[in-house]
Amino acid sequence: MRDRLRHALLIAAVASGIAVFTGFVFYERPGLGLGHFYYVSIILVALATGPIVGAGAASVATAMFVTGVVLNPHVPSNEVLTTSTGIRFVTYMTVGVVTGYFAKRNRVLMAELELLAERDALTGLPNTRAFERAIGARLTAEQPFALIVGGLDEPVRDVKNPDDVLQEVASRLQHSLLPGDEVARVGDAEFAVLTHAGSANEAGKVAAHLQRVLAGEGTAVTFGWAAYPQDGSNALSLYRAADERLYARRVIHRQPALVPLPSSG
Repeated sequence: MRDRLRHALLIAAVASGIAVFTGFVFYERPGLGLGHFYYVSIILVALATGPIVGAGAASVATAMFVTGVVLNPHVPSNEVLTTSTGIRFVTYMTVGVVTGYFAKRNRVLMAELELLAERDALTGLPNTRAFERAIGARLTAEQPFALIVGGLDEPVRDVKNPDDVLQEVASRLQHSLLPGDEVARVGDAEFAVLTHAGSANEAGKVAAHLQRVLAGEGTAVTFGWAAYPQDGSNALSLYRAADERLYARRVIHRQPALVPLPSSG
C-alpha cells in the first residue's frame, strides 16, 4: 500500500512536470508565472522520496524552466542568466529539501509507531496482534510447526517484583529458542511460542525444555502445546489444544503425591 502510494506520487510528479513544461513553452507570457507550477512536481517527488531526491527534482525543474525560457519565443532569453533565475533555483531547492526531510522523518516516525504498536512495552516481545499474524503466516506456508503456550503458575499479583520476573522469563525464552522460532507475550503473565515440530511429541519435548530452563532460574511456568496439522488446521483449534494440555498439566502438578498407608499388621 505504501509503495503504491509512493509510485503514484512519482508518476504524478513526472506527469505534472511534463504538463508544466509543455504549458510553459507554448503559453507562457512575461508575468504569467507558469513556472511556479514546478513547485507541485518538486513537492510530489520529495514526498515520495526524501531530501536528496527532492533536491535533484529541484535541479531538474530549474533546468526545465531555463529550457522553457529558451524555447518560448514570447519570453526574452536574456532572463535565463539573471538573479531571478538564481532565486528561483534556491526556492525550488529549499522546497525540495525541506519537504523531503519532513516526509522522510514522518515515514521513520510512522515505522517506529507501527513497531511499538506490535510490541509489548514491558518485555519488548511481540504482542498478541503481531503473534496472530505470525501464526497466520505459518498456516499459509502449510509447513509443520508447534504452538506452545504457558504462563506463571503463581498469580502475578502474588509475585515479588512481577515486572522483573516477566522480563526475565521473556529474556530466557528468547535465548532458549532456535533461530527462526518466535515468542510473544500474549497476556498478563502468559507467553506463546512458535517453533518447528513435526509432531505433538516433539512439541512436548520443546515445552519441557523451556519449562526446565525457567525452573532452573527459580520461575515456575507450565506449558501446553499443539502441533500443526496434527492437533488442528487453524489458529483457534491449535490454541484450544494447547490450552487443554496446559490445563491438564497444571491439574496433574497440583495433585498430591500418593503415599502408601502403613500396614496395620
